[in-house]
Amino acid sequence: GRSRVSLFSTEEVMWGGHMCRGFSPTAASPGCSFQELDLSKEAFFFNDTPKEEEWFKAVTESLHPGAKYAKVKLVRLVGILLLLYVRTELAMNISEVEAETVGTGIMGRMGNKGGVAIRFQFHNSTVCVVNAHLAAHPEEYERRNQEVRDICARMQFHPLEPGCPLLAIKEHDVVLWLGDLNYRLEEQDMERVKKLIQTQDFQALHQHDQLKIQREAKLVFEGFQEGEISFQPTYKYNPGSDDWDDSAECRVPAWCDRILWSGKTVSLLSYQSHMALKNSDHKPVSAIFDVGVKVVDKKSYCKAFEGIVRSLDKMENASIPSVTLSKREFLFKDVKYLQLQVESFTISNGPVPCQFEFISKPNEDAYCKPWLIAKPSKGFLMPDSEVVIALELCVNKSTATALNSGEEKLEDILVLHLDRGKDYFLSVSGNYLPSCFGCPIQTLCYMKEPIREMLPEAIRELTLMPLLTDDAFWEEKPLDVPKELWMMVDLLCRSACHQEGLFQQPGLRPEFEQIRDWLDTGTLDVLGPVASNHSVAEALLLFLESLPEPVVCYKSYRSSLECANSYEMSSQVISMLPKCHQNVFYYLVAFLRELLKHTGKNHLDVNVLGKEIRMRDKATCFRTWSSPVLLGGRDRKNSVLYQYA
Repeated sequence: GRSRVSLFSTEEVMWGGHMCRGFSPTAASPGCSFQELDLSKEAFFFNDTPKEEEWFKAVTESLHPGAKYAKVKLVRLVGILLLLYVRTELAMNISEVEAETVGTGIMGRMGNKGGVAIRFQFHNSTVCVVNAHLAAHPEEYERRNQEVRDICARMQFHPLEPGCPLLAIKEHDVVLWLGDLNYRLEEQDMERVKKLIQTQDFQALHQHDQLKIQREAKLVFEGFQEGEISFQPTYKYNPGSDDWDDSAECRVPAWCDRILWSGKTVSLLSYQSHMALKNSDHKPVSAIFDVGVKVVDKKSYCKAFEGIVRSLDKMENASIPSVTLSKREFLFKDVKYLQLQVESFTISNGPVPCQFEFISKPNEDAYCKPWLIAKPSKGFLMPDSEVVIALELCVNKSTATALNSGEEKLEDILVLHLDRGKDYFLSVSGNYLPSCFGCPIQTLCYMKEPIREMLPEAIRELTLMPLLTDDAFWEEKPLDVPKELWMMVDLLCRSACHQEGLFQQPGLRPEFEQIRDWLDTGTLDVLGPVASNHSVAEALLLFLESLPEPVVCYKSYRSSLECANSYEMSSQVISMLPKCHQNVFYYLVAFLRELLKHTGKNHLDVNVLGKEIRMRDKATCFRTWSSPVLLGGRDRKNSVLYQYA
């Protein structure tokens, strides 16, 4: 079903008896809010004011005569008052009415500022209406943000049924939030503001509205919406007129009085200010909403209930195991190459012993994508026991290329199967930060800027570009070697030629991550990251390991092995490589030759380099390095490196 809700928000004004009559008699639930009803010391310290009854009577008498209304609830905190009504024929559908207040004023607790709220259930939908009066002054927008967060955190409603958890504001199907929110215009000149108002260019003026800016930055009212503002600012006027404030403070006009909402079934019909009321320095605002509510069909409800009961009886009789998962959706943010991220969840078993296992989906060989693993992936649970499952995500050389190009996404559905039970589906998603690790040599040669600064479309185009044997086929001249390779080799040439144990001693993981980010973003100093020579050497090996097409291409690999004993034939094989691969080959050989010039200090020779680098090839990751074409075998005279050196 659908119902019409009318809301009216104002500072204290002299009630003329005509404003509520402006609401349509079809309104199912009109409401009225005040923010400075009474700021006397009696109201402040004793929470007592005769104006509450006076205003209740005035508002009630001013409701549209075309319909009959009953009061739902009245709640007040010092001068902040909220009053809700409902048409009498709909009153029987209102239940679970509760009201709460939160003070955020002096010392963060007093009621000169804060919020009041009324929540209720209408048919089977829950509604919460909040009236707030937030901190004043243009520079206090962060305090206003905090006050909204405080109201949301501290406003808790007690359910009628004992044992049920407290209800927060955002846990309702529909939330309507109104009041003097006091957000101002951001550093605007008074004359410019007045000129925009005079020309009714409210859209341009609204771009400087603090509430709009803070909401777009997701710093306040996340998940809420506001209608288009097509009326002039509601503050600040000389009382009794439509003239802007000409007092000593000379306040810049602003839309202090606002109405926002959240809820999937809410439609805004009207949002306006009321210039006719002149007794306050604010102009009131009002809104009319069309709200969809859930209405239970009793006949269908009884039929569904009986079917569920029968189904539950059948499940119990068959002793079908069932478990509870603490979490079913997993989001991995800003995943980087070779940087492990872990998300965990708990499987809580019921009264029946069960065996669980992650199973593969139809037409798939594994239960998950290669960048993901569940630990443990299967097991047995005794009754009422639990097990913690860790989902580990790590992008390595086998998965990085497709993720860099966008051919693959960090998206997967895991199927947790219970033996003799049902399946549970877990959603895994994330975003991968592109890296030079896993990119083809040719792609990197055409990248003139760090990969993180490139558009995804450009990365995809370069990664999927066919391997060229002649650079002339491409319009833009590529780099001779990838800049990332040059940065690491240059760093090693400048500081590591005398380093003992180079390529033999492993680097440090935090330093590798720093080097990786340096290569991918180019944000660190041009001299490189603060890392040991061993970490840079480790990063160089990992970089070469991650190449989807090794320096000596796959199609030339067998030939290179067969020609390893002949300099002329090996040179012929190398000459047939794509130009960028040739350049990298010669560049690496020159680098290794430079290292071998300092054998007396670094204790490196061809055999040591061949042995240490060959150990990294156990998973066929360093085909180029371990190939005799690059390093040669133990017979130094038959080594291509010996010939080139």
